[in-house]
Amino acid sequence: MMKTICSLLFVLFTYLPVEKNVPVAKLDLKKYAGTWYSLYSIPTIFDKGSRETTTKYTLNKDGYYNVITTYKKPGDDQVYSRSSKMFPSEDGDKGELQAQFIWPIKVDYWIIELADDYSYVVVGHPDHKSLFIMSRNQTMPKKTHDEIVARCKAKGYDVAKLTSQWHEKA
Repeated sequence: MMKTICSLLFVLFTYLPVEKNVPVAKLDLKKYAGTWYSLYSIPTIFDKGSRETTTKYTLNKDGYYNVITTYKKPGDDQVYSRSSKMFPSEDGDKGELQAQFIWPIKVDYWIIELADDYSYVVVGHPDHKSLFIMSRNQTMPKKTHDEIVARCKAKGYDVAKLTSQWHEKA
């Protein structure tokens, strides 16, 4: 009897739908502006090996963000920086943005989760290529981190590839 129940539960959980990996439906561009600390990431080619990454988004009069990212390289305490741009979606209030690190190339930058108070954000990619868990602070409660990671895993991200940017997980 117990084997049957376990088998049924296994089948049930195996076929449960994965959460959709979609951008948030509503984004306040002015509230999103400001400084974010990248706490954990599945890095892009631009971010591999970087640590203590901070990104400042400044909304300009043309409706897109000027972005300044500061970071340190492995084994080096010098602070480096790079500029980029972030373009909101056509309707302007969805979490579907595009980042431009090198002109004229733009890459998808989806806000897939955003705290109601804008205290943390999760940025992903439609193809699950990258993931960033960012906060307005350099730390995040472990419970919040664990819940975010579980939701990202359910959306199809390989959370085993997440690296810590500021500190080791407790």
